[in-house]
Amino acid sequence: MDATKHHIPVSRTATYYTLGELGENTRRVWFVLHGYGQLAQQFIKKFGALDDGQTLVVAPEALSRFYLENGFEHVGASWMTREDRDLEIDDYVSYLDQLYHSVLQGGKLDNIEITVLGFSQGCATASRWLDRGMLRCDRLILWAGHFANGLTDLVSLDKLPQSNSYYVCGEQDQFLSKINVQEYLVRLNEEAPDLQIIRYQGGHAINEHVLKTHFL
Repeated sequence: MDATKHHIPVSRTATYYTLGELGENTRRVWFVLHGYGQLAQQFIKKFGALDDGQTLVVAPEALSRFYLENGFEHVGASWMTREDRDLEIDDYVSYLDQLYHSVLQGGKLDNIEITVLGFSQGCATASRWLDRGMLRCDRLILWAGHFANGLTDLVSLDKLPQSNSYYVCGEQDQFLSKINVQEYLVRLNEEAPDLQIIRYQGGHAINEHVLKTHFL
């Protein structure tokens, strides 16, 4: 007799980090979603340039942590795997929605620009959150993500911020080197004509110069 699979919803504690505070002077809020194997505490350090007294940066950490190597010294986190993928997506969308409303509670959102940035695996997470979640997003930045089945497999085009959605990648990104990047970017633009493409000299990482030049 085969074993029967069951599911049960449980409550658990999630972790997130912030730079800055939400207050009367806040004009911008960034939600920044890390990549596979990263942790929010380290990832948020890439956005120190945003900490100007008028910007709040929020870095949620994915719910699934694991050891990165056999030495059990370094820990990373993942937003999902293919196992029970739909339930994991539902879980992280619900988590991010709850975080969004908790962080912005009492904020005067009419005066605040909200940016969602996803890096690497976080690109798919950001896209699905935008598609299925209960957030307002004024600007979307997808950095170094690979959408094997296309962007619209993750998010409906009408959910993308019009004329304010970006795809960013480095010319030396080792994780995109296995594909024809130029063809990939052409397909992205055919699929989402309003998506603005930014390429730069660099690898698979948040580039502070690009961040300052294009998004501050």
